[in-house]
Amino acid sequence: MPAALREALQAVGHPLAAAPLTRLPDKGLAHDHVRLEGTGLLARVPKQSQMGLPALDNLAYQRACFERAAVGGTTPHLHGVLPPSDALPRGALLVEEIVGRPARLPQDLPAVAQSLAALHTLPLPTAEARPPLRADADPLQALLQEVREQAGWWPQAGVHEEVTRCLQAELADLAVLCAQPGRPDITLVAFDAHPGNFIVPADGRAVLVDLEKCRYSHPGLDLAHATLYTSTTWDIEGRCALSPAEVAAFYRAWASRVGEGLALSAMHWHLPLRRGMWLWSLTWCAKWRVLSRQAARSGGDGEDWSVQRSEDRLVAHVRERVDHYLDPGVVHRVRQGFEELAEALAA
Repeated sequence: MPAALREALQAVGHPLAAAPLTRLPDKGLAHDHVRLEGTGLLARVPKQSQMGLPALDNLAYQRACFERAAVGGTTPHLHGVLPPSDALPRGALLVEEIVGRPARLPQDLPAVAQSLAALHTLPLPTAEARPPLRADADPLQALLQEVREQAGWWPQAGVHEEVTRCLQAELADLAVLCAQPGRPDITLVAFDAHPGNFIVPADGRAVLVDLEKCRYSHPGLDLAHATLYTSTTWDIEGRCALSPAEVAAFYRAWASRVGEGLALSAMHWHLPLRRGMWLWSLTWCAKWRVLSRQAARSGGDGEDWSVQRSEDRLVAHVRERVDHYLDPGVVHRVRQGFEELAEALAA
């Protein structure tokens, strides 16, 4: 990867083409990262497009994510884009390297809440100005459609029948919710706000460093993704199962920072969106279990979950987590946790 990046930098005559390059440990299924030593920058090199986009569109989408989120002050700045080439079929982004430690839970939850609040309170563009970021007319209905599409991989994923029954029940409840009127406010959301995507520098901020999937949707999805069991126990470093009281405190910390209007709009939707985000995560697990068996695709376009794209250590970790989250006992405990959180929020 460093050699390919060097070739891509030289091809465009980039002033940092001679910088020493160091590949960072493989921690994610969507990108490789290479440090340009002494420059304060990282090259963010896509392995695939989780949005299923062609290479150029994927770069444009990520560029918009970084540029729009940076206004809030809690995300890295974008410093350049390398186009797709023979060396890098999917191109690369040059972004600010955030130097710090991984977020630790529960102690960093207030900082994560503040970071997400900064994102969610950015001015909302007009409908015409929101592309290329995803901006569905009804984000809740769109979430249901995404979950249903991912659930299409369920029969091939070898999931326990008890878990299948739970999925069907939760899907039915989400469909009923979508058929009812009323929605919470729409803001810019990360849609990938699990704790492993936050770095805490010396100043104590929680900087959200992965911005590939931003969209205009309901902020409760980010709040869920930051605190769900399937998120807080995902990352290789720093797993933590939060208590209902800790999650409720996180929601209150976020509400105290976004203003009364947005807080009231979101308040009664925390649990429904939490269940919806969990459904999205659970059906993604089934999808990955199936698609990861396929051979890596040639070219630079679209999704590619093949295990050939990542190091064996990372693949083993993801496989273990997917198996864990699809375990009937874990599914039961997560669903039980929704009821416990409802009591904590009411208190």
